[in-house]
Amino acid sequence: MKSFLLRNLLVAAMAVAATTALQAAIPAGYYNSLNGKSGQALKDAIHELTAKHTVLSYSALWNYFPTTDCYPDNTERVWDMYSDNNYYFNGTRSVSGMNKEHSFPKSWWGGSTTVNSYTDLHHLYPSDATANSRKSAWPLGVVSSTSWTNGVSKIGSPSTGQGGGASTVFEPDDRYKGDFARTYFYMACCYQDLTWNKNYMVTNSDWKTLTQWSINLLVQWARADAVSDKEKDRNDAVYKFQYNRNPFIDFPSLFEYIWGSKQGEAFNIDAAGDPDDPVTPSTGDPTLITPVQDTEINFGEIALGQSVTKTVYIKGENIKSNINLQLYRWQYTEFSIPVTSVDPTTVNSEEGYPLDITYTPTAVGADSAKLLILDGGLVGSIGIILKGECLEAPTLKTIVALPATIGDDGTSYTAYWEPTTDEIDYYIINRIIYAADGSVVRTESVTTDDADVTSYEFNDLADGQTHTYTVQAYRLGYTSEESNVIYVRSTSLSEAQVDRPFYLLHCDGGVIVKSSGTLGAARIFTLTGALVKEIDALNNDDYIELPSGIYILTTSTSRKAHKIVIP
Repeated sequence: MKSFLLRNLLVAAMAVAATTALQAAIPAGYYNSLNGKSGQALKDAIHELTAKHTVLSYSALWNYFPTTDCYPDNTERVWDMYSDNNYYFNGTRSVSGMNKEHSFPKSWWGGSTTVNSYTDLHHLYPSDATANSRKSAWPLGVVSSTSWTNGVSKIGSPSTGQGGGASTVFEPDDRYKGDFARTYFYMACCYQDLTWNKNYMVTNSDWKTLTQWSINLLVQWARADAVSDKEKDRNDAVYKFQYNRNPFIDFPSLFEYIWGSKQGEAFNIDAAGDPDDPVTPSTGDPTLITPVQDTEINFGEIALGQSVTKTVYIKGENIKSNINLQLYRWQYTEFSIPVTSVDPTTVNSEEGYPLDITYTPTAVGADSAKLLILDGGLVGSIGIILKGECLEAPTLKTIVALPATIGDDGTSYTAYWEPTTDEIDYYIINRIIYAADGSVVRTESVTTDDADVTSYEFNDLADGQTHTYTVQAYRLGYTSEESNVIYVRSTSLSEAQVDRPFYLLHCDGGVIVKSSGTLGAARIFTLTGALVKEIDALNNDDYIELPSGIYILTTSTSRKAHKIVIP
């Protein structure tokens, strides 16, 4: 009986693959829950629709980018919205010189890796690493005085009325301003239930989520830069991985009903649709809205002995009877599902049925399988691909944290650490912030976007505060031991000094300082953060004697730490 059923399933799958094209870009019935709603009810409906999606694996993101962010010219060139540099996908797990950029900064919700927004492709883009570093967690805005630009991205002081209190804003190129605006509209709806740590552009006290100055900016950008084919193609591609869409791309005027000129009006799907890409009308026939044929769930890399679960929302329209589910093909025994049949009432509901698929590999290597969805009155069946890769559990060395450098404004600082030689996914920076009386203001952990960075900028250092940080490496669910502790103490703006450049001449048993003038007080640390030597006033041609080792030298007139290696 079992083999007979599986044989029939395989025959049905092959027949559908041979005769059925992929579903339309916007499946019939997908946006029914938005129709006729206005104001906060409309925004809430967008939240309910978009928030229920398949959460991707962070380690698998570079597997998706070649589909979502590649120029359509068959060159494998990365479509980078942050620079005009030429980068190419090369089949590896990353692209050298690029990061996985959270266009909506992750620190705004605290940077937690357990929040679904951490791996949401609708706001994650491959980015030139330098531009990503310069962008940091600054808000969007129009730059009034440029401090850095690469011809596409621009960093600088905000125009009047912008920034939300930030000293710096990030301005994308004109051709991408609408892309960023629609990305932020999506984030303001999909994740409206998050608590924001940074309120440059978002607020916890208003159903609109966005602050008024940011609404003015994003509405202007969305109107000036219309939805492009790039955005439409990317929206379709992301849908086939996450099974949710960005409705502000499918309906270019949708933002007007929440933040713009149509506030208070009821949203009508037919009237608001894109005439060049209309919504497929409902036929009344049994239809599966999500998932769609031949799409993929990539569980990413996991360590042997672990398991990971992804949720797929099985959602349909006019389903007549039970939907049946079957895992088959290749290494299908490495995957599991809790049920093999779902009733039509649940599938036809607005939420759909949340099917948990678990990957529990039993041996090192790449695994794949297919999930077949059939019956319920559907013509043929729907097959989705499951992939994962099992690796040996990693052993991670302890990271060495380095002293921070404080910015000229006295409110920002950059944390540094030595790069690891281990293969990792990213670094974790753990912070404790103390008030002047020694009480703890807050604790937090933030992550880098990738593994090829050795610094992270913070801009929340207040007068009287002391910050501490440690650094850890992360790989496949494992973390290294915490590094040594680095202390950062605030200075008032009046104490901030202009950088004074200098360099060091190495000689036997020490270094000679070369500078145009007095460098002020200096301190020398070991790589573990231990203070080795303090110098009241460091001058040109001073000789510093040091035993063999590696040291970090800081001075009161230079914000850059210097590394000293004594053989």
